[in-house]
Amino acid sequence: MKTTLMPLATLMFLTLAATLFLSVNATQEAEAHCQVPCGIYDDGARITRLQEDTATIKKACDFINMFAEGEATPVGINQVARWVQTKEDHASHIITVVSEYFLTQKVKTKAKGTAEYAAYLDSLAKHHAVMVAAMKTKQQVSSSAVHDLEHAIAALGALYAN
Repeated sequence: MKTTLMPLATLMFLTLAATLFLSVNATQEAEAHCQVPCGIYDDGARITRLQEDTATIKKACDFINMFAEGEATPVGINQVARWVQTKEDHASHIITVVSEYFLTQKVKTKAKGTAEYAAYLDSLAKHHAVMVAAMKTKQQVSSSAVHDLEHAIAALGALYAN
């Protein structure tokens, strides 16, 4: 009887371990909307989500900086690691939404020499500024990096205000 239960228990353990591993390491899908030209867009909701991501990045930076002023404890170090990962995830989400939703779905190329070309270049610059500012929040833990991201998103949001 023992020989039958042992392989079954081992199989159940391995199944549980594999399920846990896959759920933790699963790739995240972009929430930037489909890449089918469905015509269903909610630009304001996307801008609001970028602002929410930025608020989370700001909170993470505040906690990390507060911890740096205190005494290191195992619990504190664990929390810092979690806040750093959260900050990274939200900055990556901003970059993904700008690149996969706005740049691929909303920004239409204008030919050089046309009346719309200057506005097109301005639009590209504003989208790029958001992605660069988001990247900077990954590299830094400063309120100035968050401030730059907030302003870049505000400028981008002005393009999509109805």
